[in-house]
Amino acid sequence: MSSDFEGYEQDFAVLTAEITGRIGKVPKLLGDEKKQMVANVEKQLEEARELLEQMELEVREIPAQSRGMYSSRMRSYKQEMGKLEADFKRSRIAYSDEVRNELLGDDGNSSENQLIKLREERAHLLDNTERLERSSRRLEAGYQIAVETEQIGQEMLENLSQDREKIQRSRERLRETDANLGKSSRILTGMLRRIIQNRILIVILAIIIFFTILMAIYFSVKRH
Repeated sequence: MSSDFEGYEQDFAVLTAEITGRIGKVPKLLGDEKKQMVANVEKQLEEARELLEQMELEVREIPAQSRGMYSSRMRSYKQEMGKLEADFKRSRIAYSDEVRNELLGDDGNSSENQLIKLREERAHLLDNTERLERSSRRLEAGYQIAVETEQIGQEMLENLSQDREKIQRSRERLRETDANLGKSSRILTGMLRRIIQNRILIVILAIIIFFTILMAIYFSVKRH
């Protein structure tokens, strides 16, 4: 399971490095070449999002006691993804401004103030979008922590339930052992009582025999 996650990590690292390089090239290109580069970056960003989804699915399958490290790495990758998307949006704004200037030609110089205002509005919208994205990532991270905490709590409850069953079984065995010991004690007591009774009977018989022998000797001596 972790080997699949690490494989996705490697693919994500290679892909994000390529995206970073291409985003840096966008403002330097012109015409169709720039359009193609923008399309390629959009495609690679979608691939990166799919990789993140696969990695997140892998993290959910990892046992709770080992999941914390992978969850931390996932948060870092999501932040990196957010930064790439923000950088790409900035490069696209610059790209759209250049296209507009190309279309306006000389007339674009006369509307420079409008373009500056438009750029400021776009930058403001971009900042708001980034804030929303950061808030969304924080909410998602909080949700993941809550899910992980719930899973850990469920596992702890299951372990406690299993321990309780083991303790109950041990108590039942102890009761059975106590009952068996009680029976054994009663049996031994009965055996000891019989042994004592038999010994008393033997002693009484020995005394009777002894006195019988003495009486026989006495009467035998008296006759003579």
